Amino acid sequence: MRKLDSICVFCGSSEGNDIQIIEAATQLGKALANNNIDLVYGAAKIGIMGLVAKSTLAHKGKVIGVIPEFLKLKEVVHLGLTELITTENMHDRKLLMQKKSDGFITMPGGIGTMEELFEILTWLQLGLHSKPIGLLNVNHFYDDLILMLEKMVKKGFLSMDNLELLIVDDQIDNLLEKMKNFKDPQKPKWLTNERA
Repeated sequence: MRKLDSICVFCGSSEGNDIQIIEAATQLGKALANNNIDLVYGAAKIGIMGLVAKSTLAHKGKVIGVIPEFLKLKEVVHLGLTELITTENMHDRKLLMQKKSDGFITMPGGIGTMEELFEILTWLQLGLHSKPIGLLNVNHFYDDLILMLEKMVKKGFLSMDNLELLIVDDQIDNLLEKMKNFKDPQKPKWLTNERA
C-alpha cells in the first residue's frame, strides 16, 4: 500500500450550484486533514478550491498553494495558507504541483479543471510519473465524461489499460483507499527499447 503524504486537488474556481458538490468540498478537506495528508492546490480563496482549502485548515491540516504571478495580482489568492508558492506561469505551476504531490484528486470544475485532469493523466500514460489519479464523481457530475472515455475505447482511440489508470468513485474514503492501493503502470513498449 502506497503512502499518500500529499494530494493535489484539481477543482473549480467557482462554487457552482450543486449543494452536494459544495458539501463534498468541505468533506474532502476534512478527510485530508484527518488522514494527515497535505493539500496541494491552486492557492485560490474562491470557489470549490477555496472551500477545500478552508476546510483542510479548519481541521488542522496543512495546505500548500501554488499560483502564477498574474493570478496572484488578481486578488484571488488565499493568504492564510501553510505555504504559498508563486510561479512565473501556468506550466511551471502545474509542474511544481505534480512534484509536490503523491497523488491527485479531481473534483467537479470547468475547463481549467478538465485541462489539469487530462494533462496529469497524459503524463501518467506517458510514464512521466507513476502517481494515482482519482476522479471524485460527486452526484454523478462526471458520468457523461466517463461515457465519453468509454466511447474512446470503443472507437480505438484509448486503450482499456489507459482508461483504467483513472480511479473513479463517488465516496471520498473509498477513493482514497483505491488510490493507496494503486499499482504502478508498466510503460508502454513504444516508450521503452523493448520490441513487440
